[in-house]
Amino acid sequence: MLLQTQSLATHFAPSLTFSKPITKTQFTPPKPNPFRQSLFRALKCSLSVVLEPMHLELRRNKPFPAEVSRTIMELASVGTLSTLTEENWPLGIGVRFAVDEEGTPVLCLNASNRQFSIDKRSSLHVQQLEQCGLRTTQCTIQGSLDKPEDRMVLKQLHSLWKKRFGEEVDEDLIYVVAVERVLQIENFEDCVWVTSSDYKNAQPDPLRDFAEKLVNDINTNNMEDVNRFCNIYVDLDFQVSEAKVIWVDRLGFDMRLFSPQKGVFEARVPFPSEVMDEKGAKSTFNCMSQLAWEVEKNFHVLDFQKVKQLKQIS
Repeated sequence: MLLQTQSLATHFAPSLTFSKPITKTQFTPPKPNPFRQSLFRALKCSLSVVLEPMHLELRRNKPFPAEVSRTIMELASVGTLSTLTEENWPLGIGVRFAVDEEGTPVLCLNASNRQFSIDKRSSLHVQQLEQCGLRTTQCTIQGSLDKPEDRMVLKQLHSLWKKRFGEEVDEDLIYVVAVERVLQIENFEDCVWVTSSDYKNAQPDPLRDFAEKLVNDINTNNMEDVNRFCNIYVDLDFQVSEAKVIWVDRLGFDMRLFSPQKGVFEARVPFPSEVMDEKGAKSTFNCMSQLAWEVEKNFHVLDFQKVKQLKQIS
C-alpha cells in the first residue's frame, strides 16, 4: 500500500528539524536448524517499513481558537462584565477576575455592582494587551453568573484570588461565570465561536508569560534577522519596506509586513518543531536565523517550502 502525504502551504521542513531520521531495518534470516528441517518448510516473507506518524500528519502551524482564548484569560486580569438589570436594561461594569484550572472566571462583586437580572445571564469581555501595538486579540465569555454555595469551593476560590492579586477578599463577594460558550475575536474582525467543552479542555500557551518580552527583544536587537525571515521564509511577489514580529507561541510566530505598493499584510511562520519553554523558543529562533543567513549567502540550498498564505490588513 502506498502512503501519500500532502504538505501544507505554510509548513516548511528545514534541515534543522529535530525529527528522527528513518532508520533502515535489516532482516537476518534465522540459521538453519538441522533438527527442524524435516518438519517445516522455509517461508517466504516481506518486510514493510511504515513512516513515523509525525511524518504522516499535517502539523498545525497555529493554536486553536480555544487555546488562544485560554491564553488571553490567563494573561489578562481586567474585563467588562455585562448583565441585564432587574429592569432589563443592559449594564456593563469594569471588573477584575482570576481563572481556575479550567479557565472559569472568578469575580469579586460588591453590593453596588451586583444589579443583575434573576436569570443571571452575563458576558465577560476581555481584551489582551495589544501585541506589539499592532494587533489586539480578545474574547467574550458568555455564561451564568453564579454564587458558589459549597464552602470548600469558596475557600479554593479565595486562595486563587489571593494568589492572583495578593489580597484578602470576603468569600461572600465571590462569584463565577459558568462558561457556556466563548467568542474568540482577533483584530476586531475575525470571530470564531468556541464551545464550553473545547474551552475547558484547551491549554493556555506555554510561552505566554514571556512572549511579549521575546517579541520586543527580537524587534529591537535583531532587525536584520526579522527582515531576513521575511525574505527567506515568506513567498512574496512585492517589496517589503518594514517587517516586525508581533507575537510568538509554541507553534510559530506572526509577522506584520509593510509594502509601499501593496499595503499591510500578516504572515504566519511556523517553527520546525513545537517549543515548550523560553529556552526552546530562543534556540529555535537562533537556528532559523542561522539557516536563513546561510540560504541568503548561498551556503545552504533552499530545501523547504516558503509561506504562501498572506492576510491583508485593511
